[in-house]
This record gives sequence, C-alpha cells and structure tokens, in this order.
Amino acid sequence: MNQHCFFVTGTDTDAGKTYVSALLLQGYAALGITALGAKPLAAGAEQAADGSLQNSDALLLQQHSGIALPYVQHNPVCLAEPAAPHLVAAAAGIRLNEPQLTAHLQQLQQTQAPRILIEGAGGWLLPLSDKRYLADWVLEQQLPVVLVVGIKLGCLNHAMLTVRELERSGARILGWVANIISPDMLYLAQNIADLTQRIQAPLLATVPYAAVAKPEIALQLAAALEQHLT
Repeated sequence: MNQHCFFVTGTDTDAGKTYVSALLLQGYAALGITALGAKPLAAGAEQAADGSLQNSDALLLQQHSGIALPYVQHNPVCLAEPAAPHLVAAAAGIRLNEPQLTAHLQQLQQTQAPRILIEGAGGWLLPLSDKRYLADWVLEQQLPVVLVVGIKLGCLNHAMLTVRELERSGARILGWVANIISPDMLYLAQNIADLTQRIQAPLLATVPYAAVAKPEIALQLAAALEQHLT
C-alpha cells in the first residue's frame, strides 16, 4: 500500500480538528490500515511526570495511532501557554523552525505507516513568523488538505473564507467534514446543505454532536477519505 500523508485544518481554533482527526485514526484502525497522527506544533500544555510539556490534543493522536511512538514524535514543538504559537514562542525567546517541522515529517514517513495524518494548530493561516504561515509549509510539502468545518453560527463565512484561501493558494482539498458543534443551531441542516453546494470538494461525513461518536461515523469518515487519496 502506498504511503499517503495529509493535513487536517479547521475553520477556526474550536472547529474540532482533533476530534475529527481521532475519528479518522479510529476509522483507519477499523479498516485495518495503520495510520499515524501527529500535531507538529501545539500551544497549551501540562507538565508530564518526566518534566516535559505535553499537549492534550497530541496525546489523543498518540493514543489512537496505529504505531507506538514516543510523545515527541507526535508533537515535536510544544509550547506551554494556550495562545497564538508565534507569540508564545517570541515571548519565550524561541523561533519556530520550519526545517524542524520538515525533519519531523520525514521521520514519520520513515516509519512506513501507510497513512500519516498531520493536524494543524488554529486555522489555515496560522502565523509562524512575521511573514510565514503554517499554510506555507503545508503547501511546500505538497500535503493535501482535509477541512473541518465547525457547524455553528458563522460557519458559512468561516468555511468559505477558508475554502477560498485554500483554492487561491493551490492546495488540494481532499474533502471537508461537517462537525456539529451547536446541535440546537437554527437551520442546521440547511447550513450544511448550503455549504455542500458551495464547496466543490466532497463532504466526507457529518459528525453528530456527541460526547463519544459512534464507531460507524469513524469508519464512514476514513472510508470516504480513502476514495479521494489516490
């Protein structure tokens, strides 16, 4: 099986990237396909027993990955404060290093895992420096993108701004996921239908609002993504 790497981004910070990424990893396990999940850059962490910083999102990806790797292999850049990473890094006298991100991706590729999921931080245009964005690195690595849309009031604007920028930059959009954040939202079904006809990329799955998603949603999501990876 050929190795495929892809990048998961979201319409904003709380769109549900990690939730959907964990579902994808669970779905791949159900399909019998080994998949690794990583979050190269994370801001907001707790101190582990060994004194290192660990991010809860990265820990979830580590938990659901099909190959057991040390935490740092899932999250090489971990910053303590839950704020914009480039600002946290600047305050700590740290420079966010794109070559480090590239080296990390290459290490993951050397595991020979058939599927490698790279989860972003924040939204698509997350700043790394005064002039560079995480999106620039993703495009240079030629990683196709899965977009998670948090379905809540304002999602139409957030989704279309992100889609237009993805398209403008030449990114390949594998598909998008409707992640229901506000189950009592007025015209919820109509919002999803509206986005479906506006976004040319396929809707991979609609993820219901639930504390624990049903296994069939994870399987559906991974199976749908597989159809568009080739």
